[in-house]
Amino acid sequence: MTDPMERIAAALERMAPAPLQAPDFGAAEAFVWHVEPDRLAPVETVNRVDMSLLLGIDRARDTLLENTRHFALGLPANNALLWGARGMGKSSLVKAVHAAVRDEGHDALKIVELQREDLPSVGRLLSLLRKSQARFLLFCDDLSFGHDDQHYKSLKAVLDGGIEGRPENVVFYATSNRRHLMPRDMIENERSSAINPSEAVEEKVSLSDRFGLWLGFHACDQDRYLAMIRGYCDAHGIEIDDDTLRTEAIEWQATRGARSGRVAWQYFTDLAGRRGVPVAT
Repeated sequence: MTDPMERIAAALERMAPAPLQAPDFGAAEAFVWHVEPDRLAPVETVNRVDMSLLLGIDRARDTLLENTRHFALGLPANNALLWGARGMGKSSLVKAVHAAVRDEGHDALKIVELQREDLPSVGRLLSLLRKSQARFLLFCDDLSFGHDDQHYKSLKAVLDGGIEGRPENVVFYATSNRRHLMPRDMIENERSSAINPSEAVEEKVSLSDRFGLWLGFHACDQDRYLAMIRGYCDAHGIEIDDDTLRTEAIEWQATRGARSGRVAWQYFTDLAGRRGVPVAT
């Protein structure tokens, strides 16, 4: 008769998920990480704009581009936090830089998107990426943490790497509207309610200090807003006189209550639709 312990062990083995198989990283340049079950899904076409259309962020562009080149060459490179105003091209820049460096001949450079809510699984993802010969930009868009949010502890596995260290072939790029990845009132609440206020705040605020690069994005003025739209029009062959563009774009901005690169693109999308010009969105 079979030993009960052997039967239990066999049942547990059947219930355990099969070891995660690495995808064919040569099949795509971009992947999205999913959990339940863990898998890396290839992205056939990356949603991005050409870097030449990202205006007014020259310093951030040049810095991130150089850092990414170093990483693609196997040289030391920093994790990067792109923070600041909404709709000013933070995530667009990450994707554009990835494309630009690949176009320079670094085909082994891949980008993997990780959702904030999946940060607790990042250790499993890093173990998978560590085994590959490819090099990975691990990208988390719109990263921030709220009250009682413990996901920031998982992020330390990416930034610090624990006892194994961050894989040599992985660098982490994140975008956020917040410089310290959490709302100001949360920081103030920690100071006012903790037994040791400075230590309570330091643990969370210091998370952003683990990014070697801080690249700030600030709200654009009207001239830059109009220049963005003109750049989109020129790139897609849409002719419109300056006075009409200015009048319509300013009215569009007023109805949105904001002025940013995202609002500029939304106006341009409307204009292209009215002119019958197809544009990939």
